[in-house]
Amino acid sequence: MADPEHLAVTLQVVTERAQWRQFRALPHRLYAADPAWIAPLDVEQRQRFSPANHFFDHARWRAWLALRDGVPVGRITAQIDELHLRQHADATGYFGMLEAEDDPVVFAALLGAAADWLRSEGMQRVRGPMNLHINEEVGLLVDGFSTPPFVLMGHARPYYGAAIEGQGYRGVKDLLAYHIRPDFEAPRVMTRLAGRVSERVKVRAVRRKQLAEDAAIMLDIFNDAWHNNWGFVPLVAAEWEDTVQTLGKLMPDDYIQIAEYDGEPVAFIVALPNLNEAIRDLKGKLLPFGWAKLLWRLKVRHPATARIPLMGVRQSFQHSRLGPTLAFMVIDAVRKAMHARGVKDVEMGWILEDNDGMCNIIETIGGQAYKRYRVYEKEL
Repeated sequence: MADPEHLAVTLQVVTERAQWRQFRALPHRLYAADPAWIAPLDVEQRQRFSPANHFFDHARWRAWLALRDGVPVGRITAQIDELHLRQHADATGYFGMLEAEDDPVVFAALLGAAADWLRSEGMQRVRGPMNLHINEEVGLLVDGFSTPPFVLMGHARPYYGAAIEGQGYRGVKDLLAYHIRPDFEAPRVMTRLAGRVSERVKVRAVRRKQLAEDAAIMLDIFNDAWHNNWGFVPLVAAEWEDTVQTLGKLMPDDYIQIAEYDGEPVAFIVALPNLNEAIRDLKGKLLPFGWAKLLWRLKVRHPATARIPLMGVRQSFQHSRLGPTLAFMVIDAVRKAMHARGVKDVEMGWILEDNDGMCNIIETIGGQAYKRYRVYEKEL
């Protein structure tokens, strides 16, 4: 029988630089034998927990490491987003960044620590995983383990779901990622509808010289379009502006398309070159030569895969015939841009499983759901 002391797990609140290095390094060991896992860039992981991250302007949080015999065997964070509380008034906090060995003792210690801290901060419910909030990596991968994640999407070990459920959590919402080829043949009904409104609807690429203005347009559309979605938390200007400035350096102008109806912006879409394809062999490191490889792969060779993470149509159009037409028109514009650059495969997501309208549009143009992510909850 195993020595009980050998099984004991100790928790450390992560505050020191050495602990953060262990926090970031743990997934490299846990996924060492998983050919689908792609190591995130270490610089991006450091920036995520930097005080410069505007998420922390409206959130409080804590992180833990689980250790056995001094060796890290798990990690987790807990977050309270004041914008979520202002929007929903539901006393719900998040857990995130969960990684752990296949051991219920480790999961119990980590999830217990996160729940205890959230309870001490006045929360009555915990939801996750959120890395770190609803507008970043959301949900636990529960189906589709054999293929690598696309940029800004999560991966997981297959045992995570059962381990979380073993601690009393239940799934409350499933999110889908769709696979689609950009050379799809547009359905005749969609092209006819688009043709009928072509005099009033114009779709254009983002204007590089007016990027700040177009960023504000997209922010306004997003916060309107997504307002009634499950778990919605509005994007704030500072976070969105940082995102647009960063991503703008990595993508062509025509990877962002804005639809205007009688000159008024009413819909938009964003496509991203799949950064994960470009960094797959870098093991998270940009030095000494990783940065040069990355730039060449993004700017010269160009990734053969891409992801569409954001799309929005103003609410006033969503329940009209024009709503699906606007969605199709921005999708069609951006897929032509991707196809022209040799993109072969595109991921669209995440999409709420019960968002029947959007799922139907994607499936009509040939999309197939190939990954499923699950958000869990537990009452405190």
